[in-house]
Amino acid sequence: MQHSGRYTLVFAAVVCVVFAVMVSSAAVLLEDEQIANKALDRRSQVVQAAGLVAPGVKITRQEVDRLLANAEPVLVDLRTGEEVEGDPELFDQQQAKKDPQRSFPAPENRSRIQRLPETALIYEFHAEDGRLEALVLPIEGYGLWGTLYGYLGLAADLRTVVGITFYDHKETPGLGGEVDNPRWKRLWAGREAYDENWAPALEVIKGAAGRPEADPHRIDGLSGATITSRGVSNMMEFWLGPDGFGPYLERLREGRST
Repeated sequence: MQHSGRYTLVFAAVVCVVFAVMVSSAAVLLEDEQIANKALDRRSQVVQAAGLVAPGVKITRQEVDRLLANAEPVLVDLRTGEEVEGDPELFDQQQAKKDPQRSFPAPENRSRIQRLPETALIYEFHAEDGRLEALVLPIEGYGLWGTLYGYLGLAADLRTVVGITFYDHKETPGLGGEVDNPRWKRLWAGREAYDENWAPALEVIKGAAGRPEADPHRIDGLSGATITSRGVSNMMEFWLGPDGFGPYLERLREGRST
């Protein structure tokens, strides 16, 4: 049975409309679940960066909540390093960065960061007796195709890396996308973020680095992804330096020496 061209066009249009409605409805119905899953993933990344879960290990929502029970979210003034008042649960650092009233132009930097939020959200993990055990700092910087967003965890000595993770990026799978590889992320634990003079020292090199005790500041490069590797190095330099979390970490060090 043959149909006219008009019938074919009308039928195709109806099918398109039906499927468009189905897809739109599914997106609306699943929006809350997607938001919840995204929040859970971000919380899981914080736990991983704190060194409480090995890279690549999946944990449940209940385990994430239990491990985060000892974490105190803290809002920090990036320029002074001082803690500021506010509700960390309602704070969105990326939104703050886009708001001219809550951000400022970044100084020239190799991470190609254009603006910085006045306030940043960090996580302090404490032992039962109140001692600081780890810090998790939000980091970002340009790779090859776009900005990488992640977390860097430091031990209580404010020097030793306990973990790193990236929760959003546009790097090429199998190349720069290897920032997600659990094996590569495990190479960071035990490295030293600063040299003896407290200058940022982490560097992703071309080729293989030594073990942390013999080669404390360098990490294996990402094979075939020189620009992404350089981008991660630039990110470490910026966020551990005076324009990033340097003032906050310096205040913590000074507080211990008094």
